Amino acid sequence: MTLQVEFVSSLESISQQQWQALCANSGPFLDYRFLVALEQSSSIGHDTGWMPLHGLIYRNNQLIGALPCYIKHHSYGEYVFDFAWANAYHQHGLDYYPKLVCAIPFTPVGGNRLLLSDNSAWCQDDWVCLLDALRSQLSHLGGSSIHWLFPTTELSKQLTQYQHLQRKSVQFHWFNHNYASFDDFLQNFTSRKRKNVLKERNRVHGSGIQITRLTGDVITAEDMAFFYQCYRQTYLKRSGHDGYLTEAFFTQLLATMPEHLLIVKASMDGNGLASALYLYDRQQLSGRYWGTLTEVDYLHFELCYYQGIEFCIEQNIPRFNPGTQGEHKIARGFTPVYCYSNHWLAHPQFHAAVDDFLQREASHIAEYLAETTALLPFKQLTD
Repeated sequence: MTLQVEFVSSLESISQQQWQALCANSGPFLDYRFLVALEQSSSIGHDTGWMPLHGLIYRNNQLIGALPCYIKHHSYGEYVFDFAWANAYHQHGLDYYPKLVCAIPFTPVGGNRLLLSDNSAWCQDDWVCLLDALRSQLSHLGGSSIHWLFPTTELSKQLTQYQHLQRKSVQFHWFNHNYASFDDFLQNFTSRKRKNVLKERNRVHGSGIQITRLTGDVITAEDMAFFYQCYRQTYLKRSGHDGYLTEAFFTQLLATMPEHLLIVKASMDGNGLASALYLYDRQQLSGRYWGTLTEVDYLHFELCYYQGIEFCIEQNIPRFNPGTQGEHKIARGFTPVYCYSNHWLAHPQFHAAVDDFLQREASHIAEYLAETTALLPFKQLTD
């Protein structure tokens, strides 16, 4: 039977139970509670440049699939950079915005972007129907393009079969090879690199700073308020604004999904210095947000990297994604990996031009992956 695709302006158009049934084991960022918190806290919507337009997929009047989708009026908060494409449109007198993105706002974490109740029943005709529906919505909006940001490797490959151009980029992830402790992990480092990490950690721990890890119901409203104070002040200092996410968003996460939250807090003599917030499940820890009230050497590395590694080892979590970019992660044991996006541009000539650009860019990305892999601190790769 032919699919029916409906687009809705809020996830609240369906129930939490309906959405969760489609995204089991898909991680905290696709959780209904996370996406609804973005909407209800005004972190997206209104004048933010992120307008929800989620796709709901029906067969025989039964909901069988969905995709998180947004109308974008700028390219901020995506972590896949297409500003040059927007400038090219502008130079030719064309509008690049609005565009459609299938993505998680402000979240460069790979994952599924097409949620299906039964993957085995999904066929070529279904793909054609879904993509035709997306293109129809784009045309109705007067938009330029459709973008799938940080899809799984498998979904990205599938999209290339339907003229959605694949773009590769590189992140740095930590992998847990059944380490018994942080020291066990460091035994894989060359002597010099191991000493550097220990020096950084000793500078923090030897200065009288106390580090505390808090999870789930142990996290209090005061802990979250302090985290937001750090997050906000750091954004104000670096970017001149409060940050993309509102305090209400973080408060709502604590109220609705504490089992996925980890807060790492630094203090001295009873005074808070800095805080980092992670989200996690049994498959992955994701380091997403951080802030500091006082600049302290190596404190960022301790809260955002080393504490996350220790937590993964203790909880037997296999993977740690600390966020996008940052070559300084390599010396601390984070391995370069590919991540993906896919792009379809309605203008045929621009689609062809982007295709040519991405093919040339891909060779440079492959070289970068090889070069950064060679810089890893592990003995077997450098001795």
